[in-house]
Amino acid sequence: MKPESIVVVAGGHPLGSAVLGSAVLPLPAGAMVIAADGGVDRALALGLHVDLAIGDFDSVSSEGLAAAEAAGARVEGHPTAKDATDLELALDAAIALGPARIVVVGSGGGRLDHLLGSVLLLADERYAAAEIDAYLGDAQVHVIRGSRTLAGAAGDLLTMLPVHGPAEGVTTEGLEYPLRGETLVPGTSRGVSNVFSAPEALITVERGCLLAVRPAPETEESL
Repeated sequence: MKPESIVVVAGGHPLGSAVLGSAVLPLPAGAMVIAADGGVDRALALGLHVDLAIGDFDSVSSEGLAAAEAAGARVEGHPTAKDATDLELALDAAIALGPARIVVVGSGGGRLDHLLGSVLLLADERYAAAEIDAYLGDAQVHVIRGSRTLAGAAGDLLTMLPVHGPAEGVTTEGLEYPLRGETLVPGTSRGVSNVFSAPEALITVERGCLLAVRPAPETEESL
């Protein structure tokens, strides 16, 4: 039986702020949990039961890994010299199970190259069969193919970034600056800093993929 939802918990630093920011996240109840390396420690700090721990385990604490394994987690080790990040290994394991939704929990800080690589990875075509949302620190990222409705409050910021090619036929409802069948190309700032004007925003993409980013309110900057 295919799981409805899978939670993928990523590693990264700083652990403390990410744990505090994620403590009240609306994670799907009863979902399988896959932890990527140091994500084991983050998952345990969030009170989650880890079903699968995966990675090269160069950042997880020995106590955390032992605790997860003792609680029944399956441990899948990989060499440090590998062609994929621990998060990619976790996402590959998740999508292989055929879930309808994958929720990623991780840090919004740390190394910029790791953060960019992780965010772009979310929109990889390999994971297109699942609806993907990510909570990175206090920010949220939603992968949009086709149509999605996002809940928010009037005044909330929402940035739409095309990835892996142009996003064509982009149409929005419930945003202060509507788009009507527009094409957004990678590198454009056309979709930056839109604003919720209603409790829900409907975003439609006829072809391509968008990342809808909801930044942490206290770290927003105007460009």
